[in-house]
Amino acid sequence: MTEPPITAVLADVDGTLVTQEKVLSERAIAAVGRLREQGIEFAVTSGRPPRGMSMLIEPLALTTPISAFNGGLIVRPDMSVLEQKTIPEAVVGPAIELLSAAGLDVWLYSGADWLVRDPKAPHVDRESSTVRFGPTVVKGFDAVKDVAKIVGVSDNHDLVAATTRQAREKLGDHVSAAQSQPYYLDITHPRANKGEVVNYLSAQLGIPGSQFATIGDMPNDVLMFARSGLSIAMGNASPEVQRAARRVTASNEQEGFAKAMERFVLRAATPGKQPL
Repeated sequence: MTEPPITAVLADVDGTLVTQEKVLSERAIAAVGRLREQGIEFAVTSGRPPRGMSMLIEPLALTTPISAFNGGLIVRPDMSVLEQKTIPEAVVGPAIELLSAAGLDVWLYSGADWLVRDPKAPHVDRESSTVRFGPTVVKGFDAVKDVAKIVGVSDNHDLVAATTRQAREKLGDHVSAAQSQPYYLDITHPRANKGEVVNYLSAQLGIPGSQFATIGDMPNDVLMFARSGLSIAMGNASPEVQRAARRVTASNEQEGFAKAMERFVLRAATPGKQPL
């Protein structure tokens, strides 16, 4: 039976589309350009805030909706809001308490604001460099409303993984809890996950999920793998994430994104014309 053609690609950003140094390579830019030439839609999704993906818009000539906070906030390329899903207010306090009790530093995102209690905590400087803006320092989170994402941060990766499981057990169906990086636990609205991003884009673009290719490297990418016709894991992904995908490409330090597009998407569209 012939598989449906791939007519849309949804890519994770960190660990996938960009290198470890958060650089968008010329080969990746060229691959996205070739997708467009063949009439294949290209979109991005990330745990980043919208402003943290704005630097991708011009080099990739993005025209599709941009799904920030793992789909918690979806914006147009001009940053105007299409859809927003905030965490239920009654869950925000217990989620913060759970992360703090586990020993994780806590960040909150509300609207365009990134809020932290300790500007010297792990990964604040690196995140500021990545998203190209700094946090707002607050004494506490009690007055914060309309929370789109809560992040637990620790360089103890096993602790982050264990707290992710604990968040799912204790907060249940009220939230979506997943690791966006080994050191980040993202808590969002229960329907703010990358699987729902595929559903949203499918409806917006009029393209069935079976015609989507998805590519990522982290456990929070597995949900979008399950909703797409072609799923591709990065070479830097864990064995568990790789097993959840239909294909595996090279790492993000070895042009894995571009190679995946050339081998699994563009070659399928025009066989024999793309280099490996």
